Formats: sequence, structure tokens, C-alpha cells
Amino acid sequence: MTKDIYDITIIGSGPAGLFSAFYAGLREMKTKILEGNPELGGKVKVYPQKMVWDVGGVKPVTGQQLIDDSIEQALTFDPAVELNTIVTGISKDDDGIFNIHTESKTVHYSRTVIVAIGGSGIISHQKIDVPSAESYEGKGLHYTVFDVKDFDNKDVLVSGGGPTAVDWGNDLAPNARSLTLIYRGDKVRALEADITRMQNNGVRMITNTEIVDFNGHNEVSSVKLYNNKTGEHYEQEYDAVLINHGYNKDNLLFKENKIDIELVDNFYIPASSTGETKVEGVYAAGDCVKYPGKVHLIAGAYQDAVNAVNNAKLFIQPDAHKTAEVSSHNHILDEKNMKYMYSEETLKNQ
Repeated sequence: MTKDIYDITIIGSGPAGLFSAFYAGLREMKTKILEGNPELGGKVKVYPQKMVWDVGGVKPVTGQQLIDDSIEQALTFDPAVELNTIVTGISKDDDGIFNIHTESKTVHYSRTVIVAIGGSGIISHQKIDVPSAESYEGKGLHYTVFDVKDFDNKDVLVSGGGPTAVDWGNDLAPNARSLTLIYRGDKVRALEADITRMQNNGVRMITNTEIVDFNGHNEVSSVKLYNNKTGEHYEQEYDAVLINHGYNKDNLLFKENKIDIELVDNFYIPASSTGETKVEGVYAAGDCVKYPGKVHLIAGAYQDAVNAVNNAKLFIQPDAHKTAEVSSHNHILDEKNMKYMYSEETLKNQ
């Protein structure tokens, strides 16, 4: 069987992985993205409603908009994309080709690899374990906030006792008809200033309380609650319920690893400031990498991505230029620039 071998395979599709894919295309490399989740975006998908200010030269945008734009940019040169693909290990065969092993036992082949799995590996919401929960998902029951306007003029219940739950309370309270935050413990775990702000915004906060079930025809209309301190069961009407009970974090990448990379602090990949690991041909970018001076911002992820791709290019083709030509003068982008520079009518008449 003929192996479909890529120049570069990027594991992960957060900001570092997505920009790696774009830049690899700019360097005319045959590129593949492997993502363990069912959609591209990485950890930024966890806070889609939050405003992101720290990307240079970009006006404040929501996490969702940033990821949408990053995905569009990443797909500029049509990389192959494999979703729901959990990488469990990397080995190298006798021909010097990296074999990327997955949980489904599929193997992907690549001349170089960039690991860009973020600071938490594969991340997913911990779902609430009550009988009817699954049937109400997206029908009044939510695990994230995509747009605060979706909760305008609604009676909202937030279940969770951490910083994210409190952030939701503060973000949604100004326009919600009412907002209640419940937590199964006796003390909410967030900054006191954020809790005070939430209470000043009119949010009702109830501790020692948890959800036991949902009611409603086609969508949530009421919630069954239980006070674990008094033993009381009661029911309350709500239009929307938000759950933040934490996240599942999995890093299976080195489960079946056959290359010599020893993690730092059981997770971080030690590398140079230009993304090189101790294994030639394997690079790391973004929050999963650790080196002196590492910048843990999205802006830092972009620099990591560029360095990793440039080193991968030189590994395959030692006589290549050390970097790609800057985009403002790069002729690879001439045709693609047309749709941004001219109106559709102008382009039709050319």
C-alpha cells in the first residue's frame, strides 16, 4: 500500500496550530491538521463570548470571531484536515518518516511534525449527570456562551462555582430578565471582587444547591433542584440553564510514544525558543511548549508557529530560504489578494 506522506503534520488546531497550517502553506508544504475534537479551534472555543485584546494590530474581537478568522486563514492553502482524531503516539520508521498513531489505530505519515496541543491537551466540558440532560442540550441547556445576546430577557440559571460561572453571571446579568447562580458547595471559588460585582448586578447566589433534573416540552422551562444541606427538593422556572462544572482534559499524545521526548512537569514539551525538540523533525508551538522567555499569549503562539514551520522547511529542504517572503510582497498570495482588494463587480469585469 502506498503511504500518503505529508511534508508537515500539525497536531492541534488552536491559534498555534492554525497559524502553523497557514504559514506551512505559505512555504508551499503539503500540510495536514489532526484535531482530537469534532471542530477546529482549540481552547479558545471554551470562551467564545470573551473579548480578546492582546493580538497585535487586531481590534478587540470575541474568542469565537478570532477562531473563525483563524480557521479561514488556516485553510487558505487547502491543508488536509482530520477531526475527531486523537493522537496517542509518534514513532519513526526506517525510512525516516514519522508515523503518527491515533486512538482509532489509523496511522498518518509525515516528514515533520508540529505539536500544538495547547496547555490542556484535548479539552471538553464536563456534562451534568441527570436523567434528561442530553435531550435538552441546545434546547435551553448550554455548556458555553457563544453570544451574550442569546440570553437577553430570559430567566437564566447558572450552575457552577468557579471563575467561569461567575464571569457568565457578570456578562449576562445586565440584559437577562433574572439570573441565579447555584453551587453545590458552600463557597463560590472566584475572586471576591468578581463575586461582589455579580451580586451588585442583581445576581441571586445560592450555595449547597444542585440540579437533579429538567422539565419542559421540547425545551427547558423548569429545573428540579436539591439543597444538599437542608435536604429540600423544589422546582423553579427558567428559560435557559448554563452548566460549568469544569473540563475534561486529556493528553494522550505520549501514551504510545516511541520517540525520545521526556515531558516537563508531566505535560510541557521542552524545546528551544525556535520550537526544536531533541528529536530532529519534531517541533512544538503554543502553550504546550516550554522554554526560557516563552510568552503565554496568543501573540506568542504565532511566533512559535512561524519558527516551527521554518525549521521544518529547512529540515526537509536544507537549501530553502530561512523564512517565507513577507506576505505584503509574496507572489503566492497575488491571486488571493484580489478578493480583498477589489469588489466582486470589478473582478467580474476583468
